[in-house]
Amino acid sequence: VFYGNPGTGKTTVARLIAQLYKGLGILSKGHLVECDRSGLVGAHLGETAIKVNEVVQSALGGVLFIDEAYSLAHDERDTFGSEAIDTLVKLMEDHRDNLVVIVAGYPEKMAHFINSNPGLRSRFTKVFSFDDYKPAQLLEICNFLAKDANYELAEKTSAFLAKLFEQMYAARDASFGNGRDVRNVFEAAMANQAN
Repeated sequence: VFYGNPGTGKTTVARLIAQLYKGLGILSKGHLVECDRSGLVGAHLGETAIKVNEVVQSALGGVLFIDEAYSLAHDERDTFGSEAIDTLVKLMEDHRDNLVVIVAGYPEKMAHFINSNPGLRSRFTKVFSFDDYKPAQLLEICNFLAKDANYELAEKTSAFLAKLFEQMYAARDASFGNGRDVRNVFEAAMANQAN
């Protein structure tokens, strides 16, 4: 289980885990299959189990990464979400030697998800918390993005960004995007420079 706000690197770490487990021989393929509720839940009765099975089959030998997994258990009357969870729990057991499942989302919502089915609690025994990045880390991410795009940040630009990231961090709320927000700032700066 990966707990954390958006943009904290959960998907990136899931990709690295897939590669690491492949290198260690734990997984046969080491690929990552990403999905969310829309990839697992059908529109009609009976369709959900089929969709979950298809996604799991495509992930065999690798990592199935379910982002915003809590959306499968947001309402007790949601039979489609419950069917997806029940099917997933069974398939996780059936393929436990050739499949890693990582579920991710906001901390409080993920706690509700894990407690929505006793099978989930017993199968997800490792929990990792991804904290929000601090302002200095946000600046490091921006420097990495700049270097990767063959840009060099001027000293004044770095000072401006340091203040901007401090302000963004201080004012953060549930919509704070961490690394995603940094990427948006960097891409806007590149567009402004091009204009």
